[in-house]
Amino acid sequence: GVIRRYAWGSATEIPELLGRVPDGDPWAELWLGANESAPSLIGPHARPLNEEINADQIATLGESVASRFGELPFLLKVLSAAAPLSIQAHPSVAQAEVGFERESAAGIPLNSPRRSFRDRNHKPELICALTTFESLCGFREPRQTVRLLAAISAPCLDPLTTVLSGDETVAIARAVEWIFSIVSSDVEEIVSDVEQACRSAIDDEFVGERQMLLDLAERYPNDVGVILALLLNYVTLLPGEAVFLETGILHSYLKGTGVELMANSDNVLRGGLTSKHVDVPGLLEAVLMAPSHPGIQRVDGHGPATHYHSPVSEFSLTRIKLDGEFELESGPAIVLCTDGGAKIGPHVLGRGSTIWLPESDGRVVVEGQATIFRAGVGEIA
Repeated sequence: GVIRRYAWGSATEIPELLGRVPDGDPWAELWLGANESAPSLIGPHARPLNEEINADQIATLGESVASRFGELPFLLKVLSAAAPLSIQAHPSVAQAEVGFERESAAGIPLNSPRRSFRDRNHKPELICALTTFESLCGFREPRQTVRLLAAISAPCLDPLTTVLSGDETVAIARAVEWIFSIVSSDVEEIVSDVEQACRSAIDDEFVGERQMLLDLAERYPNDVGVILALLLNYVTLLPGEAVFLETGILHSYLKGTGVELMANSDNVLRGGLTSKHVDVPGLLEAVLMAPSHPGIQRVDGHGPATHYHSPVSEFSLTRIKLDGEFELESGPAIVLCTDGGAKIGPHVLGRGSTIWLPESDGRVVVEGQATIFRAGVGEIA
């Protein structure tokens, strides 16, 4: 895999998973896949996985995946956040195609930090917690947010309360519009007022939300993303729990380590909580301005395998609590071991190691005592 070092990453979690010595710098993500910008290396000669696949797509991907996608359609990651990621959303295929062409026509290089669209693909994703994992996922019901605002009781947010108390069909869109219309010179004062109000509040219902806002305000005292976070569901996943995020869902991962699986894309539209490029017009085009309820998926207690629901054809994720033998479905797939040890044929899977399974291998048996994840392709219609 390829290590990605972003400022928000943990300095210890991924090195410990891989059995490597931390170097003091953040290890934010471990990319496992065939994305052209950072392909994994396989075999004794460290061949890039995308080259291995392109040399014989039928053998590696299988005929149906090769004809449908022409590439490995998913990207598997281990993500480890010690600090919040930006508030962001990902585009649909149609939005990605338009955005990619627009930025290319404007002469923005693919590797430019000003680039939001690095490919023409959509990016639904699924995150499964390895540790307690805190996140913001989708817009909360407006009436619930009004209750949160009442509990915080910050007069500077009265206009937001008024908007959210109005017509529910447009309440979220108008609330987002109000937030992004705040004059930049006023943002720091509003964030400070919200921080003080959170410290003074005494309610029990929104303790987690208030602590989350305090943390964000301390890190980003002049960032409008702190105010935007007021509108989002605060979700905590326990190890083994997962949530699927379709395109257009506004979200931010706050803290924790997880296995993340997504369509093979690197398109990100940011709205705040970051020093990186913020693309408000692009974000507003992509975001679904409606409340959503993060459906937390839990470990299936009826057998070793938990199949997480992801209603897309690009990817599927299975967590296997291995104690003996288990037959894995045919690839193309990437198998990641996060705990214990196992074997697939002559290949040993230790903690933090991965194996690439081409379609030509067929079904294989894994044996041992371990927790492993199988990332594969979803159902192709």
